[in-house]
Amino acid sequence: GQNMVGWTEVKVRGARGRKITLSHAEMLNPDGSLYLDNLRVAVQQDHYILKGEGPESYEPRFTFHGFRYVELIGYPGEADLDTIAGKVVHSDTPRTGRLETDDDRVNKLYSNIVWGQRGNFLSVPTDCPQRDERLGWTGDAQIFARTASYNMDVSRFFTKFMWDMIDAQQPSGAFTDVAPDAGWIRHKMWNTRLNWFAPDNAGWGDAGVVIPWTLYLMYGDTRILETHYDAMARWVEYLKANSDGLVRPSYANYGDWLSIDADTPNEVLATAYFAYSTKLLSRIAGVLGNAEDEARYGELFADIAAAFRRAFVDEEGRIRGETQTVYVLALQFGLLEGELRDKAIAHLTADIRERGDRLSTGFLGVGYLLPALTDSGRLDVAYTLLTQEAFPSWLYSIKHGATTIWERWDGWTEHNGFQTPSMNSFNHYSLGSVGEWMFRYMAGIEADPARPGFRHAIVRPRPGGRINEAKAEYESLHGLVATEWKRSSDGSFRLAVRIPANTTATVIVPGTDIRVDGRPVEETASAQDWKLADRTASAAAFEVGSGGYLFESVLVPENSRQ
Repeated sequence: GQNMVGWTEVKVRGARGRKITLSHAEMLNPDGSLYLDNLRVAVQQDHYILKGEGPESYEPRFTFHGFRYVELIGYPGEADLDTIAGKVVHSDTPRTGRLETDDDRVNKLYSNIVWGQRGNFLSVPTDCPQRDERLGWTGDAQIFARTASYNMDVSRFFTKFMWDMIDAQQPSGAFTDVAPDAGWIRHKMWNTRLNWFAPDNAGWGDAGVVIPWTLYLMYGDTRILETHYDAMARWVEYLKANSDGLVRPSYANYGDWLSIDADTPNEVLATAYFAYSTKLLSRIAGVLGNAEDEARYGELFADIAAAFRRAFVDEEGRIRGETQTVYVLALQFGLLEGELRDKAIAHLTADIRERGDRLSTGFLGVGYLLPALTDSGRLDVAYTLLTQEAFPSWLYSIKHGATTIWERWDGWTEHNGFQTPSMNSFNHYSLGSVGEWMFRYMAGIEADPARPGFRHAIVRPRPGGRINEAKAEYESLHGLVATEWKRSSDGSFRLAVRIPANTTATVIVPGTDIRVDGRPVEETASAQDWKLADRTASAAAFEVGSGGYLFESVLVPENSRQ
């Protein structure tokens, strides 16, 4: 009942010399047989020859499979549920996050995200665990890194992966598409050698900057920034040198990988990511006390953003390609200002609405889609997309029995059945990067870049949509940060918060008529362990110390805030 990664242990009794085979697969064909086409030339089979001396058991130790179903071939006698056991295997990344809502579908989505991470974090963040690939694709890793950091302690896991990336970094400064990387892959299906298609790929090579910054935010790790600063700077300088007027070329072949009915121009995506890596490098330089580089790369980011607007954005805020991803990246990376930003938000939401409240983003756009909408004042649209069941959506696969995140939105559909078997994994974490939004925005557990590693947390839940209850916890380096909120039909809102010892937090409570631990804020602007820091017509901000707090308020209707 669960798509998992590892192996199986089989118990058997039979005659000496009898051969049994265990064949593993993720899905079934319509006739009930194993769906093996998506394995390409991989063979997920184990063979065991009985010695015939009473009860025997067998499990492999030097392989792993990605599977939900196992076929026993040649098994003597009757098999039952005690005959075979699945052994789940993954790198030692202890669980740190948990999340739950009053919507079972959303809870299943989160479960699928976690299982996808468990199944693909084996030494390196693999793209899939079942077919003849299992590579550490860097683009997949960077878009999922923040989600992964909430779910599990991946500090050592990604530190190791960064060394894989550094080992593979080219003399030019370019990062490779996968790490570790041998420079070429042999594609057994055609028995040919394939060089990587581009000398660099936007969103993939940028993992060399995004992942260290993520580890800094979540764990306060400045060592990884110091250790790999030169490598990150070489990447940005490489991008600058291989641009035309700070506009990146269109030769990258992946683009917004596996988007649906939306063709994001590669040059737009590549220039946006060039800007983002530069922006992060400026911040990293500031963290390390390198004021000169902080200013220099800050100016370069501003120049790239200006070049982006000149090359790709018209006066009406339309961005070349007019896909959801071009708008999302421009908004989230800070490439638009003022009226242009407002117009881009309108174009993004119009595209979503015209598609029947459905997304079209691929690997590189999906992780930023809901954050961009929320930060742009369209929380309502973000929740609509989260709980959409129609194809394409996160819940479509769940509606059809998924227990992990699929590689493709259309891995299987009611209207077309299975997608192309050459690229159709049913355990692939990338589209599960929505988990980041679920923690940071829905549950409201956010790291403070000024005091990273949750020395100071920012707690700002955003209730909305069909979700009326949500709770989450994150085991930070300093202890457990937890939130639990509930809104009622009369507009009342309750938020319980727990902050660990020796840390502080800013808690932003939506609504009016706010009470803290049962007392109206108006009675006192501060207490021994909290103080009112700011107040608006629709929210209040509190500075709190460690401990537990209960906030109550009356929510302002969404349509009155827009």
